[in-house]
Amino acid sequence: MQSMNFKKSTISILLCGVITIFAISCSLRECPMNNFSEKEVKLIPKEVLWGNPDKLSPKISPDGKLIAYLAPHNDVLNVWIKTSGKVDDKVITDDESSGIHFYLWAPNGKQILFFQDNEGDEKYHLYGVNLENNEVRDYTPFENVTVKWWILGWNKNIPNNILFEMNKEDPRLHDMYNLNLTTGELKLAAKNPGNVNFWLPDSNLTVRAAIALTKDGGSELLVRKDENSEWEKLLIWGIEDTMANIAVNFSKDGNHIYLLDATDTNTIRLVKMNIETKEKEIIFEDPQYDIETVVLNPSTSEIPAIIVNRDRRDFVVLDESIAGDIEAVKKLDHGDISIAGGDADIFKFISNNDIWLVYIKKDNGPISYYTFDRKTKKSTFLFHHKSDLNDYTLAEMEPVSFKARDVLKIHGYISYPPGKDKKNLPMVLLVHGGPWWRDSWGYDPHAQWLANRGYACFQINFRGSTGYGKDFLNASNKEWGGKMHDDLVDGVNWIVDQGVINPDKVAIFGGSYGGYAALVGATFTPDLFCCAVDIFGPSSLTTFTETIPPYWESMLPQFYERIGNPETEEEFLKSRSPLFKVDQIKIPMLIAQGANDPRVKQSESDQIVKAMKEKGIEYEYMLFEDEGHGFAKPENRMKFYAAAEKFLAKHLGGRFEE
Repeated sequence: MQSMNFKKSTISILLCGVITIFAISCSLRECPMNNFSEKEVKLIPKEVLWGNPDKLSPKISPDGKLIAYLAPHNDVLNVWIKTSGKVDDKVITDDESSGIHFYLWAPNGKQILFFQDNEGDEKYHLYGVNLENNEVRDYTPFENVTVKWWILGWNKNIPNNILFEMNKEDPRLHDMYNLNLTTGELKLAAKNPGNVNFWLPDSNLTVRAAIALTKDGGSELLVRKDENSEWEKLLIWGIEDTMANIAVNFSKDGNHIYLLDATDTNTIRLVKMNIETKEKEIIFEDPQYDIETVVLNPSTSEIPAIIVNRDRRDFVVLDESIAGDIEAVKKLDHGDISIAGGDADIFKFISNNDIWLVYIKKDNGPISYYTFDRKTKKSTFLFHHKSDLNDYTLAEMEPVSFKARDVLKIHGYISYPPGKDKKNLPMVLLVHGGPWWRDSWGYDPHAQWLANRGYACFQINFRGSTGYGKDFLNASNKEWGGKMHDDLVDGVNWIVDQGVINPDKVAIFGGSYGGYAALVGATFTPDLFCCAVDIFGPSSLTTFTETIPPYWESMLPQFYERIGNPETEEEFLKSRSPLFKVDQIKIPMLIAQGANDPRVKQSESDQIVKAMKEKGIEYEYMLFEDEGHGFAKPENRMKFYAAAEKFLAKHLGGRFEE
């Protein structure tokens, strides 16, 4: 079985974007929050929160005999394998830099495939390690290429070949390639005509569908009968629908195509479309929430289940033959379940169809992983992603909702510090990236870190967040620094009115789009916040849109519609850019940036830091020379969060680890 989370499309992740018992001997000098008592929860060490996980992302080999997973080797995440049911774990990769984060079993079961860039530059190569001799091979040994780090085509009956996307011929365009894993031979499987940003093969590894972006910001679904046939338009979507529609899979006979589609409706639903007649059959829809994840069975090409992310992730069974299995795995632990087994999961990792890998995500504990044998109905616990979290009291995450000033309903989550009264609490408004993304219920290291340090952590799915229907998403068009920020302000005012938050002790903190929101908070509404933390956030919407990676060029019409066009709306973009309102900053700032970031260039942080310096505004600036759009290296995460918690403690009065 294979789960595919379609909110992780290219445009969705524009800006976005993972001990032993520690005894606290905390004096008032070390812990500025003087209302913490000796009986309160233990301080969770930064190493537990921000260090590497114990183990992560297990995957079963095609024959079901081996389990691979990620775990540290010499303090860097690498791939390990073990025999199922035995303790014979061994490391098979030896990365010494940023670690391996995306890997999968080759369909032949003889190799582990993984993706790696160079210190955050997102120029991913595809590598394979031979399990017989541990030799590592770079399958894409080309300069300045980016391989998309998900495999879009494989078939267990064609075990030595896979399909993937790479911009080898033109840095702006990703073509589809067929790779022979044995010989390393690459063949062009589909040539990008200039506007395709998504390819879909059928079960025979023939690329038969594509989504092409149009000049007006819309998109077209193209199909063909075989690789020698001409492309034909099956559907046309307007710009209001473009981010709400995607091709999921072909039926086994190739005559139908499954779509996530919001045509003539608000929420994304699952439909099955006859390619010849264009008739649609609605398989599932929710009136309020989008389908987030589709579970595929590659053996049948059918869809036995989907996941709808409401306040919690709800697993909806469509095929009653698996209903008993789903009920069984739900009893393994409390939390929201995902099935990362069957033949593949979200990134098409190969595994055995009789055995599921189940992971369960809860809000107040580590992620737990199990195998579930569908034949015997027996489950086996594998590991927690961070077992040391079990030694500490974690915060619970509460779903909340409120009405924005224009009465639009906004959802979010709040995590209160354990052991403290809900009264006069300092708070951090934690803004997610994207912005076409969302916060979800479950373990969140940021929420736990902030709650443990003594702050309420408020996460708001402002307009433009995914999952709440296309009307909610499209309500964010041209509203960067406008109504999107109003939603954050309205959320702060709403929670303050509940009587639990100290209005003089509210910080804004975020990365990527969340970093932009932090800069907007400091410049547009400086009286609402007492300090701000910006991690690689754009400071000028003009320079940001002018410096996007070349492979995002086909999406420029959508950028212009949703953010603004620098050629025709320069003054509007300047009015929504924190860089041009620096003189309104009244609060201390902490800014962090990766020098190799291809999405939000270093210049975005440099230019606002320069402006603050010229105006004598208090700031701290941390530039990481070996990072990109995020902190991949544990030592850099530790350095940043050590500085961030001291910064917050200074201005909010919380505690920190020396």
